[in-house]
Order: sequence, then structure tokens, then C-alpha cells
Amino acid sequence: MSILVKNILRAVLFLFVQIFILDKIHLHQMVTPYLYFLFILWLPFKMQRTWLMIIAFIYGFILDSFWHNPGFHAAACVLIAYVRPFLVNIFIPQEGADANFEEPSIKSMGGLLPYIIFMGILSFLHNAWLFLLEAWQFGNIWYFLVKTVLSTVISLLLIIITELIFVRKQKFRTNTV
Repeated sequence: MSILVKNILRAVLFLFVQIFILDKIHLHQMVTPYLYFLFILWLPFKMQRTWLMIIAFIYGFILDSFWHNPGFHAAACVLIAYVRPFLVNIFIPQEGADANFEEPSIKSMGGLLPYIIFMGILSFLHNAWLFLLEAWQFGNIWYFLVKTVLSTVISLLLIIITELIFVRKQKFRTNTV
């Protein structure tokens, strides 16, 4: 299956799950599970930042159009698309997995812990920016932080479950002919 078709199917699947299943779940008005942004995090390493941000904006805008929001999800998606290449450079050695693997995964990141930290940072940024834009203020800072942390923990749990369900077989590419 080509990379383009695979990513289009992922995008549609994640949007479907987010809109029709996860958006119906709100635990005590504190926890909102988000999984849709995993599509952006699973995009190939070799994708240029400009294209990554354009795809993230369109993807977030599509999600916003279902809720009639004025671009909150688009802004959060663009933020994580902008930060993602910096974190990839931090978590992957320069001579490492980005040259040998196509996209972020537990295997390409060098284990479960670096993968969880990578996903956790981006999930936290996404949730914090989204909740800040929704409220336009910190208001009660403790409510904001607790809501962000709890939503991030639930999102990380969903990401790990998704990673276990959809095992992505990545070929180790070598530079030899």
C-alpha cells in the first residue's frame, strides 16, 4: 500500500473515531480524550515542516468544521506540527532512525520510554494550547493544569492502545545497495 493511501486511510479513521466516539466521552468535565492528532505525529520523518504544517492545518480545520469551532483544533494541530521536527531531532540520534525508518514508532524511537516521552510532550502541548484557546484565559490555573494533565494521560493511554492494536511493520532501510 502506498504511503499516500495509508495516510489518507489513517486520517479518515482517526477523524471518524474522534468525531463519532471520543467526542461523546467527557469524564466529569475534566477529561476529554483526544486521539485524532496521532495522524500528524505518525506522518513520515522525511516530510518537510511546511507540508507538515499545511496538512495539520487542513486536518484540524476539517475537525473544527464538524464542531463549528473557530479554528481551535487547527491551531493546536499546527503547533504540534511545528514542534514535532525539533523533538524528533532531540529524541533520535542524528545518524539514527530517521534515516532508517519511515515514521515515528516504538521501534524507530528506540524503545517505549522515548516514544512515550515524545508523544507525551506533543500531547500535552496540543491539549494545553487547545484548552487555553477554548477558555482564552488561565482563570483557575489549577483547573487548567489538572484538565490538561488528565486529558494528556488519557490521550497517551489511547495512543499506546492504538499502537498495540495497529502494529506498524516498518522495514529497516539500509544505505547499502
